[in-house]
Amino acid sequence: MKKPYNLGIIVGRFQVLHLGHSDMINTALSLCDRVGVFVGSSQESRTLKNPFSYEQREEMLRTLFSDSIEIYPLPDIGVGNNSKWGDYVLEKVKEQFGLFPDLLVSGKEGRRSSWLESEAGDAVAELFIPKTVDISASRMRDYLISGDFESWKKYTDPRLWDSYGLIRETVISSKDKKFTESI
Repeated sequence: MKKPYNLGIIVGRFQVLHLGHSDMINTALSLCDRVGVFVGSSQESRTLKNPFSYEQREEMLRTLFSDSIEIYPLPDIGVGNNSKWGDYVLEKVKEQFGLFPDLLVSGKEGRRSSWLESEAGDAVAELFIPKTVDISASRMRDYLISGDFESWKKYTDPRLWDSYGLIRETVISSKDKKFTESI
């Protein structure tokens, strides 16, 4: 059965992948024939804000979504959250898929509101997913640093639970490196 949208995209850092991210991706999968997940700050790793490498984040996404999504790196370009960033995202989508997306699925955050304000973004529908899971990646990293496995587990897909030790080790080894080049 044909879905309402051909190509939907999600942009996120996924530093740490949590159930809120999964909700967004599952929503996109229910509405779109194809879903592209663009992993932001892909050039960053081993810092407090961005502990995981692009490859680690891709592996976690694959563990949960297998081949039902297409995953691509999206390095920062230092322009902030504005229409220049949105145009950059759309160009990266076009490079990978040969066309612009029909739908951008994201959490409702003010900083995303100007991404598609340029002419290129006019044809892209936006779906803001309400926060059905009250969690943030920052809080997830705090759970990992403090060793609060039960709280981390509450907001994490069970298929990632066996990776807790490695995930926690990565966050702990990165927690004192506060400098980041990402926005």
